[in-house]
Amino acid sequence: MVQPARPSISSSPLKKPSSPSSLYQSDPILPWLRSIHKQFSDSERNMNDDAPHLKSLLEDCIKRFVDEERYKDDIRFLRIFILYGDTIQDFERIFRMLAVKSICQAHSLVYEAYAIFLISKGRLVEAHDVYQLGVSRNAQPLDRLKKTHTLFLNHISEIVSYAGSSDPMIDKAACSGVQHSHVNPWSSSTINDLLRKMDSDIKKYNGYYRSSNGYSGKVSLTSLQNSSRNKIIELGGCKYQIKGCSGLGGFAQVYKAYVDSNPDDVVALKIQKPAFPWEFYMYRQLDKRISDVERSSFGFAHSAHIYSDWSILVCEYLSLGTLQDAINSYLVMHKVMEEVLCIYYTIEMLRMLEALHGVGIIHGDFKPDNLLVRYARDDLTEDGFSGRTGSWHDQGLCLVDWGRGIDLSLFPAGTEFQGDCRTSGFRCVQMQEKQSWTYQVDTYGLCVIVHMMLHGSYMSIEKKSTPDGGYYYQPKAAFKRYWNVDLWKPLFSKLLNIQSNVSDVPLLQSLRSSFEDYMCRNPQLINKLKHLLVKQKASLCSA
Repeated sequence: MVQPARPSISSSPLKKPSSPSSLYQSDPILPWLRSIHKQFSDSERNMNDDAPHLKSLLEDCIKRFVDEERYKDDIRFLRIFILYGDTIQDFERIFRMLAVKSICQAHSLVYEAYAIFLISKGRLVEAHDVYQLGVSRNAQPLDRLKKTHTLFLNHISEIVSYAGSSDPMIDKAACSGVQHSHVNPWSSSTINDLLRKMDSDIKKYNGYYRSSNGYSGKVSLTSLQNSSRNKIIELGGCKYQIKGCSGLGGFAQVYKAYVDSNPDDVVALKIQKPAFPWEFYMYRQLDKRISDVERSSFGFAHSAHIYSDWSILVCEYLSLGTLQDAINSYLVMHKVMEEVLCIYYTIEMLRMLEALHGVGIIHGDFKPDNLLVRYARDDLTEDGFSGRTGSWHDQGLCLVDWGRGIDLSLFPAGTEFQGDCRTSGFRCVQMQEKQSWTYQVDTYGLCVIVHMMLHGSYMSIEKKSTPDGGYYYQPKAAFKRYWNVDLWKPLFSKLLNIQSNVSDVPLLQSLRSSFEDYMCRNPQLINKLKHLLVKQKASLCSA
């Protein structure tokens, strides 16, 4: 297996001195580099017996200097990160950390190392995306990055050509990303092909603005990562005053902004490089297909401004926290969420997926970070719960971040998907076993979230044999005796064992009804739920 090349840290193997010299004072990372060099050499010489010590030293070095401005663009510090990624074999975590901390983002080595790791894992489409990201960011030395990317593409072409000539059963078109029976819906080739076919339709969508030129606003979008507060972004005749960063990722950043400096008109700006119009397309499909009754559960996009290098999505801003925040509020007190709250949010999520899958839409990234909590303005009443009427209609969850959304209407009937969501803890059974999937990417995510609410931890599953020679999947963690096992057991056993390409809407409806019926048979639970929601709002929204 190919592994990322371990960076050399050239220096003589000296221990960190107790009294730093003037050299160490001007460059405090230097003694760390020498200690790491020595530990690395010892680890290699002792056949990795010293690997735990090296890992610990690397962790300490990163913690010590990660917020030091002087090392934000220091290639030596970048090599420490890469060596640490090689040691823990988790380059995704390292890549995210480098992006969040804005460390060496202009160095091609960041993208080369991550791409090589992905290639070693067989994740070729993702490696291609990483190379493209580095090129779009003009990472230096750019010529070397482009050459490495070209060699990678040539190698992939040879593999496809060889496979097609040696085995007539292999579909070259499928290898190229064209939609046949098995497709990676998240590959850049698939998405770009779909966008090209729909280009004339997308241009007609309300709020869609496209320019063939690069973004040329007065404020550099790249500079927002370092300092964004009160900077003004001008788009489509509106001025957006940045008030803070709401989220950072490897490809996009989300900022809270006032429209024309009006604090009563707040939006979220999702700024992404390279440009990514797909999410806006998915939001407009939600507008067209989801009923007015359910529409508030899926977020809104006001407009999209697409440039040759950047895209800016102007979205609804919800400031009341996520379901992940709600789960964490219990974990910090060494508790788990009350079961009646778990039941309520399970009903909400089942209803969401029922609405989406019923109109041929898959979210593709169903996790608690993407579920914003909505609270009713008026007091909740017992009689409105069953029909989700009155103030209960404004209470619930809102599913956002549609960058991995899948529109099934764009693919031939019977299409099944291949590809990995790359989200640790949320890879469905089919992804784990390299099988095709459809709706399971969402329903597995729902099961993980329910498990997090009930147990306070991510879900691990096990494969059990049946007397007839078959098998089924179930969570490893046992249910508590005082839980409503008759509700929870069917939820996990049925959703974890859905067959691909079979509509899951009837199953989702049936499961939701069982939870709703239980609540409606026990009015005291609805009353308890009301008080818990009020308490949760006061706790999470006090800031």
